[in-house]
Amino acid sequence: MPAPPYDVIVLGAGGVGTAAMWQLAARGLRVLGIDRFDPPHSHGSSHGRTRIIRQAYFEHTDYVPLLLESYRLWEELEHQTGEQLKLETGLLEVGPADGIVVPGVLAAARQHQLSVEELTAAEIANRWPAFRMPPSSDVTGVFEPRAGLLFVEQCVAACLAEAKRHGAELLTNVEVIDWNADAAAGIVVRTTAGEFRANRLVITAGAWAGSLLQSLGVPLEVRRKPLMWYDSTAPAQTAASAFPCFLFELSHAVFYGFPAVDEQGVKVAEHSGGEPIADPLQVDRQLRASDTPLVDQFVRDFIPSLQTPCRDHAVCLYTMSPDEHFIVDRHPADPRVVFAAGLSGHGFKFTPVLGEALAELATEGVTRQPTAFLSLERFRRS
Repeated sequence: MPAPPYDVIVLGAGGVGTAAMWQLAARGLRVLGIDRFDPPHSHGSSHGRTRIIRQAYFEHTDYVPLLLESYRLWEELEHQTGEQLKLETGLLEVGPADGIVVPGVLAAARQHQLSVEELTAAEIANRWPAFRMPPSSDVTGVFEPRAGLLFVEQCVAACLAEAKRHGAELLTNVEVIDWNADAAAGIVVRTTAGEFRANRLVITAGAWAGSLLQSLGVPLEVRRKPLMWYDSTAPAQTAASAFPCFLFELSHAVFYGFPAVDEQGVKVAEHSGGEPIADPLQVDRQLRASDTPLVDQFVRDFIPSLQTPCRDHAVCLYTMSPDEHFIVDRHPADPRVVFAAGLSGHGFKFTPVLGEALAELATEGVTRQPTAFLSLERFRRS
């Protein structure tokens, strides 16, 4: 039987998929990416103009080494493409002193010697007049100066451009029906455009990963997440030159947002919550009346110069793992298949390092990146 025409097929060309294509093609491999749409697109998770990037990671201190490598790779990609992909506006994170966010940030900063600044509510209001902090508030804050934002669509386009520069191919507007690992034929991927074969398979399908990885037995819940943009009556105070990215842990919800980087204004969204959806193709992308009250109230309470209702919106998708941490591993049924799934609404900043880890897992069977805490094994033990 002739050799498969590709060394690696990548299913899903969003952020992580295009980064994996870039890393694999840069190693001299014959790479085919397949996507149901035409990336960068607005149907999955890698869209909405901006994403936060940060290093002092409250979710788990083991993410920090991955973030340091991710910063290096984003900067390498900027150099290679000549595109600005990252803007370090700093990040203000606010919450109760005994909550999850502020203690988590401080723990990560201590363990990894990262620079963060502790601030009282009064200091926050004095430093950034656009924020209104209630006088009786018991919240405290931390500011991370090396944090900021990524221009998400430009990041996907840059990863894809580098992948193509190294010879990768991309097949768009094609649905993947299924895949099969065959000892003789290699990996066979059936699509609406025919069958494709390769020696290795990388699955980075985002909200569509559940059906392609169903045999793992790990539930992946897709959630609908509205994003909103607001005009400001004090635009000089909410511009990127004067206003940081932010995340607020409140008693009832967690909110995050970005300074105005263009005419769309200040972007604000709720990180917590989200409506589970059964089919990513059928998600309602219209702004519903039920989408706005919590975010509008947050804006009125903490950034009163923003004008409600919002001027624009988008709908993003979170694909949640059971413990809200990523799953990055080789497939237990066949080590030629590797995957990243369940990024749980906080994965985009890791795009290049996850692409690097997947490329290493696919080609060498191991990765030098410290991803063991993200392996499938944690669910198999439970």
